[in-house]
Amino acid sequence: MQQREVDIAIIGAGSAGLSAWHAARQHSDSVVLIEGGEYGTTCARVGCMPSKLLIAAAEAAHQAREAGGFGIRVSGVEVDGRAVMARVKEERDGFVGRVLTSMKRIPEADRLSGHARFADPHTLEVGGHTRVRVRTIIIATGSRPSWPGMFDAAGDRLVTNDDVFEWDDLPESVAVFGPGVIGLELGQALHRLGVRLRVFGVGGALGPFRDAKVREAADATFNEAFYVDPDAKVERIERDGEGVAITFIERDSGETLTERFDYLLAATGRRPNVDRLGLENAGLALDDKGVPRFNRFTLQCRGADDGPSHVFIAGDANQELPLLHEANSEGRIAGDNAGRFPEPRAGRRNVALSIVFTEPQMATVGEGHAELERRLGGCDCLATGEASFADQGRAVVMRQNRGLMRLYAEHGSGQFLGAELFGPRVEHMAHLLAWALEQRLGVGEMLAMPWYHPVLEEGLRGALRDLNANLQQGPAITERCMECGPGD
Repeated sequence: MQQREVDIAIIGAGSAGLSAWHAARQHSDSVVLIEGGEYGTTCARVGCMPSKLLIAAAEAAHQAREAGGFGIRVSGVEVDGRAVMARVKEERDGFVGRVLTSMKRIPEADRLSGHARFADPHTLEVGGHTRVRVRTIIIATGSRPSWPGMFDAAGDRLVTNDDVFEWDDLPESVAVFGPGVIGLELGQALHRLGVRLRVFGVGGALGPFRDAKVREAADATFNEAFYVDPDAKVERIERDGEGVAITFIERDSGETLTERFDYLLAATGRRPNVDRLGLENAGLALDDKGVPRFNRFTLQCRGADDGPSHVFIAGDANQELPLLHEANSEGRIAGDNAGRFPEPRAGRRNVALSIVFTEPQMATVGEGHAELERRLGGCDCLATGEASFADQGRAVVMRQNRGLMRLYAEHGSGQFLGAELFGPRVEHMAHLLAWALEQRLGVGEMLAMPWYHPVLEEGLRGALRDLNANLQQGPAITERCMECGPGD
C-alpha cells in the first residue's frame, strides 16, 4: 500500500467537494481530492439538469395541447418517448462532460480514485491501494436515494430518479411515492408526456410548503391534472408480472383499489453517504442517524469529546440543505476553514431559498410560516399578507392564473421575514424576495421599489400591500414583541 502525507484531504468530488478543493488550494498546495465513484456531480448526472430537460419536454407538449385556449389550433400532439429520452440523455451527457473537463484542470497528482475510509482520526485508507496521513479532512460525499422497506416488494420495478434518466423510452404508467420536490417535478413531467400516473405521500406534506393555505391551494391545483394524495393509505405493494400492483384507498371515494403500474418511482428522500466512511474510527460525535455533528457556520465537526475537531463536512453529506447553491457555499466555507485550521472563521450563510420547477412553480424564501411562529413564540409578532393569481392581469393574459402567495413580516419593526409562493414563474419573485431578506428590508422599503406594468411581479406587490395593511407598527408593539418569549 502506498503512503502519502498531505495537509488537506477532501472526500468526494461533487459540487461541495470541488468548491472545497478550490478554496483549500488558496491555503496550501498539499490538497488531495478523493472520489470513490464516477466523476460528475449529482446535479449534472441525475439531479437538477436532467430533470429540467425532462420538464422542458413536458412543457412543450403541454403548451401545444393548451394552444387552443389562445385560438391556435394544434392537432395530433404526439409524444415520441424515445426521442424525448434521447435528447435528455444527450444533453445530460453534455453537462456531465463539462464537469469532467473542469476536473482535468485539477492536477492528476492531486486526485485519488477509490473509496475512502477512516483508519484513525488522521489517516484515510483509499481503495485498498493508498494510505493517506492528513492534517485536516473535509467530508463531501453527497447522498443517495432512500426508501422504506415495503418498497422492496416491487423488485426490479422499483426505480429512483437516478434510474429514470437511463430509460430509453417512456413507460405507460408510473406510481410515484413522495410528493416532495423530486416526486412532483418528475411526476408532473411524466404526466404531461402521457404517462399514466398516481402520486402517493405520507403525513400530508406537499413540496416545500409549511403554510396550510398555500399547501391546500397547491393540492387542489395539482389534483385537477393528476392524482395526488399527500396522506395516502397504501395497503399493499406486490410485484405483478412485468409491473407492480399497488393496493390503496382512493382519496375521494374511500374505495379500496388495486392498480398495476410499470414502475414504482421512489422519491421519498435521500440519505447521506457517510455510512461506509468508518466514522467510528474518526473520533467524531455523531447524531442518531450516524451523521457527524457540526457547526453550520464553520462546517467544523464536533469531536467525540464534544470539542472542535480537524474534520469538516459540506454539501448533501450533512443533510442540512441539499441544494446545489448551498453545496457550493458550504464547500467554499469548509475548504477555507480546513486551510485555516485550527482557527476557523464563521462563513456567511445566505437566507434559505428553495424553488420547485412544477407548473405552477413552488418556492419558499427564509423560514416557513410554521418555523416563524415557533421562533417568535406565542405572541402576535407575525403579520401575514397574501395575493391570489386568479385575477392577476399578466397571469390571466398567459392563461396561467393559478396560485397563491403568502408573505410574512414582523409587527413593530415591519421587517420582511419570508414567503411561500405557488404561482406562475415564481422562481424570479423568489429571488427578489431572497435578496430583500438578505438586505433586511422592511415591507415599506420593498413597496417603494419600482414596479413595471404588466408583469407577474404586480401580484407580489399586491401581497406586499396586503402585508403592509396587516402590520401593526410603533414603539409599543416593538417593545412588546421583543419582550415576549415562547409561550407568552
